[in-house]
Amino acid sequence: MDNQKIVSRQKYTGVKKRTFQHLINTAISILDEGNELTITELADKSGISRATAYRYFPTQNDLISAVVDYSLEPIVHWQSDEQDLGKKINDFLSFAFTQMIKHEGAIRAAMQLSLQQWATERSTSSNSSEKFVRGNHKEVLSNLLKPLQSQLNDDLNNKLIYTLSIIFGSQITVLKDVWNLDDSYIVSLSQWIIKAVINQAKQDVSKR
Repeated sequence: MDNQKIVSRQKYTGVKKRTFQHLINTAISILDEGNELTITELADKSGISRATAYRYFPTQNDLISAVVDYSLEPIVHWQSDEQDLGKKINDFLSFAFTQMIKHEGAIRAAMQLSLQQWATERSTSSNSSEKFVRGNHKEVLSNLLKPLQSQLNDDLNNKLIYTLSIIFGSQITVLKDVWNLDDSYIVSLSQWIIKAVINQAKQDVSKR
């Protein structure tokens, strides 16, 4: 998550902070119900004027980004004193995937916005500066796997991060929509995959 976004949210105090929180909570409720989230819809459902809603979220990108950042911020701040890396990773994945599943609506909205922006760029041959960028997990995964960095070379470290990125995040929607997996199985599957990938990376090192 972009730390600048966290700071920008913390600038609100008093009434503005309560208004922002009310808007965010309403937005999450709309998404959790499976409804489309727009700034106009948010204003109407929250009982706040559209002009006020637009002051907090001037664009759809700003709105979705704020909702996703707020929903997933606990993942960024997750900490553990567990010394065993395997157990620490399992604990993290259990926490992170539970949080993402809880806010599945926000993740799906982010995917939809990203796809819409991609389609617009393709059809208009334009390169819009207003993009929704998904990638909150880059720093999270790098920090989580830091104890392994000294054991692996740069190439394997990068491969490990890239591979984990494939299964971390919005990919939970694939497991739900295509395979109809339940939440607990998604968590255990992610733990199994990462364990297998780390073991493979360690084997690759021993072969060299």
